[in-house]
Amino acid sequence: MKDETQPILELSHVTFKYEDRNVLEDINMIVPKGAFLSLVGPNGSGKSTLLKCILGLLKPQQGKIQLFGIDHSKFKEKYKIGFVSQKANSFNTGFPATVFEVVASGLTSKLGLFRFLSAEDKQKVKEAVKSVGMLQFLERNIGELSGGQQQRVFIARALVSDPELLILDEPTVGVDAQTVQGFYELLEELNKQLGLTLILVTHDVGTVSDKVTHVACLNKHLHFHGNVKEFDEFKEHDLSELYGHGVHLITHDHSHGGQ
Repeated sequence: MKDETQPILELSHVTFKYEDRNVLEDINMIVPKGAFLSLVGPNGSGKSTLLKCILGLLKPQQGKIQLFGIDHSKFKEKYKIGFVSQKANSFNTGFPATVFEVVASGLTSKLGLFRFLSAEDKQKVKEAVKSVGMLQFLERNIGELSGGQQQRVFIARALVSDPELLILDEPTVGVDAQTVQGFYELLEELNKQLGLTLILVTHDVGTVSDKVTHVACLNKHLHFHGNVKEFDEFKEHDLSELYGHGVHLITHDHSHGGQ
């Protein structure tokens, strides 16, 4: 029987170094099922390295990582984890693929590389595209879409294999401020409506506390890890210390609602 209280992710004493330089030191963190965790920290703080360790792209020199209660080295169900990168910095917008084709490529981890899509698979693709509000663009070439629309498509690609954990690495880089707001609202909806566990790496400290359930502040060490209420008490003084300079915190008023 599945243990619903089992954390989605657990890191115990994780340390990672490049040659003789420590990037992560003694990281201990638990991400419970259904959490929306924001991972914040200055440039060079180790956020991308931590994600690579969680995704299995890097192996820590010390410590243990468990996914869904299973040791990372023995974890085989990769489709349970969706990943959205900084698309704006890396995606070739001239790539000749429709929204449908890009999202369908997210089924590869489950189906294998050369299997044809069944009617059920095609329906799953449409549902994933619909869930991010992009159904009307299903047959549009990905290169014709705005940066914000493309990023929604890449979330749909990550969602199509029914992941239980979605990791997003600064997904709003290069996206305009108004689109970013709608983007965060989409993530909040995925978390609340679908119960999806999310880890979001972001520099937008001000937007963090009104959307997420938990916050982790990283700068080589884990300086803070807790729920939003605890973060509100921590952030004014300690966050400036973490970043090494004053941090301007913006709070967004959502009382009027958003689209």
